[in-house]
Amino acid sequence: MDLPIVVGVDGSEPSLRAVEWAADEAALRGAGLRLVYASLWERYEGGFLAHDVSKPSEETMAEDIVDTAERRGRRRQPGVQVTTFLFPDAPEYALVRESQTALAVVMGCRGRSGVTEALLGSVSVMVAAHAHCPVIVLRGSHDNQAHPGAHGRIVLGVGEKPAGSAAVRFAIEEALLRGVPLEAVRAWRRPAHATTGHPLITGEPAHLYEQQAVEALEEAFRDVPDGLRVQRRTVEARTRDALLAASREADLLVVGARRRHGHFGLQLGRVAHGVLHHAACPVAVVPETA
Repeated sequence: MDLPIVVGVDGSEPSLRAVEWAADEAALRGAGLRLVYASLWERYEGGFLAHDVSKPSEETMAEDIVDTAERRGRRRQPGVQVTTFLFPDAPEYALVRESQTALAVVMGCRGRSGVTEALLGSVSVMVAAHAHCPVIVLRGSHDNQAHPGAHGRIVLGVGEKPAGSAAVRFAIEEALLRGVPLEAVRAWRRPAHATTGHPLITGEPAHLYEQQAVEALEEAFRDVPDGLRVQRRTVEARTRDALLAASREADLLVVGARRRHGHFGLQLGRVAHGVLHHAACPVAVVPETA
């Protein structure tokens, strides 16, 4: 079964920008585009309006939203197959459910509520924390238009267990599809309260921790596909700060989010949570199974 790119739409301009961005992604991957609008309106209005011959106003609005999104997607990429779906459900639950059969879920950084872009909406956070596939949240543009990559670079935050990680595979695939270099960033920090007499940190403690970061990058890219240029970079900084700085010159920032079986809380992690709120470019959160 060919999996689609799923987009959560709500009628806002950021969500329409997400449709355009996802249409480009679908064209790159030869995938379909599935536009999803979810709302609880039917649960509350359906019973009261069952005998009304006209459609409920919320239903009419929902149809207008998906029709507008469909036109935007088809205009952006006429060759991509577009389908639309309306669900009488909370959007976060509908999108997490949709993520089980999707290549990726794409969302705008804020919706119709008008919350400032610096404060990511709760729906985006919830979906990124629980989705079964990569979730891409469009940050970084303020004109509500999706533009081709301006920087020609994908940035990957390399985590604690990089070998064979889903985030590494996703970032490699994105870079190859776009024909751009991949910049792999590994941050490191010396312990704040290191004891100079400890055998592991006497002499050159900074060099020790930097070397561990270098080894993590080498492990992550032991086998680099032909045609991919990887720029490995270590940074002495907090991981979040290093990735936020790198996002200013990237077209996409990729981070992993570890999923723990049997754990039902927010499974996002501080780094992924931080870059989702403050990155200067779109962010892809890729689930990793612990």
